[in-house]
Amino acid sequence: MADFKNITVAELVLMLQQGGLKLIDVRTDAEVARGKIPQGDVLPLHLLPLRMSELDKSATTVFYCQMGGRSAQAAAFAVGNGFADVYNLQGGITAWAHAGQPLA
Repeated sequence: MADFKNITVAELVLMLQQGGLKLIDVRTDAEVARGKIPQGDVLPLHLLPLRMSELDKSATTVFYCQMGGRSAQAAAFAVGNGFADVYNLQGGITAWAHAGQPLA
């Protein structure tokens, strides 16, 4: 059975430079208002089951949240729904910001 992979900020930066991935922030709108990864789209975790059909199952998909817990749930849910190339950002946006990466 397929599973998702945890990745570091450095790995995500490389993936973003290469392009061709879907980056999804699963935090609440209030959390997103404090900053997000510029290339990311927002799809709060509680809406994921309702909007899963909007996502491309064949795309490389990276989920992130504040610390990595909710995005791990989202990644597991995506894998369970037939997504093949799924990643979770370890440490979430907190790790991203601590690494000095830009926020939008």
